[in-house]
Amino acid sequence: MRIEEVASTAKSSRVSPHTHIKGLGLTPAGDALPLGSGFVGQEQAREACGLVVEMIKQRKMAGRALLLTGAPGTGKTALALGIAQELGTKVPFCPMVGSEVYSAEVKKTEVLMEHFRRAIGLRIKERKEVYEGEVTEMTPVETENQGGGYGKVISHVIIGLKTVKGSKQLKLDPTIHDALQKERVSPGDVIYIEANSGSVKRVGRSDAYATEFDLEAEVYVPLPKGDVHKKKDLVQDVTLHDLDAANAKPQGGQDIMSLMGQLLKPKKTEITDKLRQEVNRVVNKYIDEGTAELVPGVLFVDEVHMLDIECFTYLNRALESSLAPIVVLATNRGMCAVRGTDISAPHGVPVDLLDRLVIVRTQTYTPEESIQILAIRAQVEGVALGEDALAFLAEVAEETSLRHAAQLLTPGAVLARSAGRGEAARGDLEEAHALFQDAKASARQLSAQADKYMT
Repeated sequence: MRIEEVASTAKSSRVSPHTHIKGLGLTPAGDALPLGSGFVGQEQAREACGLVVEMIKQRKMAGRALLLTGAPGTGKTALALGIAQELGTKVPFCPMVGSEVYSAEVKKTEVLMEHFRRAIGLRIKERKEVYEGEVTEMTPVETENQGGGYGKVISHVIIGLKTVKGSKQLKLDPTIHDALQKERVSPGDVIYIEANSGSVKRVGRSDAYATEFDLEAEVYVPLPKGDVHKKKDLVQDVTLHDLDAANAKPQGGQDIMSLMGQLLKPKKTEITDKLRQEVNRVVNKYIDEGTAELVPGVLFVDEVHMLDIECFTYLNRALESSLAPIVVLATNRGMCAVRGTDISAPHGVPVDLLDRLVIVRTQTYTPEESIQILAIRAQVEGVALGEDALAFLAEVAEETSLRHAAQLLTPGAVLARSAGRGEAARGDLEEAHALFQDAKASARQLSAQADKYMT
């Protein structure tokens, strides 16, 4: 028998082009630091985005749009991700690319509206009646099967809950026993059971069972205070799209035809306007009652020039809606035709929509800024570089592009490791540069050897 040890992947993390971006790198006064939160340069654009973040936090930006423009590789997507990092996890951030709207299954405007709804959050505050405490006993009571079968069925379950103030024994429905089994509840766990719905939530293991020598990584929580039966404030964060999707799903029966209908249903279905209006009506009612709070998030549309005239017209209307998120658009195009028309417009965006946008321009990086960015990328990717190698990469970035120079980091490190060195030298990066062509070199070769390629 052959036994192999498999290395754990729990602590390994994937490195993406924007892993190093942790925020916008601004001072408390809103001024851009020369180097902060992974950002280098682009001070003016970062300060403008910082103002946008403040407006979003103060709820003064809903229904407005921001356009990030600049040459390829100047940090437009990084700025959008910086905005998302500054806003935190509680504010919805929904990224998409302009070409995503061209689907064979649903309409373009439907894809846009779905992303709009994903970017609008709803914070629902509920005061629920719950039973909370540490489980002291859990005894399922069985009776003879009334259907005449041989097996026994669970008629009810007796559960004991204990808090700092006291304890209580509950007689619960058998369906709650199934929920307890799903949550893998055992004596010594801290749980809460909702009185109305009967849903069970396992909070963790009671800290009375915490020992210094533990084999399992368990979440230990203190014994709940107060009575076992209490009223508890619960906050739930959902998006409007979650509510749309939950209401669009068929609540069919358990018969064969209902199950077959659900299986044969296409994966992607359009949500009707009528359903959305009904969801909006209920949401507005909750907001008026004070049980819910609207959280306008951010919809980021990269490569916005890929949208066509129908989508731009729809965007105009959607931005005027009372339930609209903050829309951040990005493009690297100059003067070009609006898709679906013969009209030429700045950035490929119709002029009437451009009038609604606040435009932030990104500048090309200086050689000094390129060196700093490459040094940060090398650190993030775990590549050890000498000063000579870093200077060579800066030259490559000046001749070709910053993206191409950053892409040579890992191949250079692999070549250095294969030669038995821990640090990538200039020679390794020169070899990687010779092996992999950049876009400009490839275009020059195509021009020189045009007769050898098919047109």
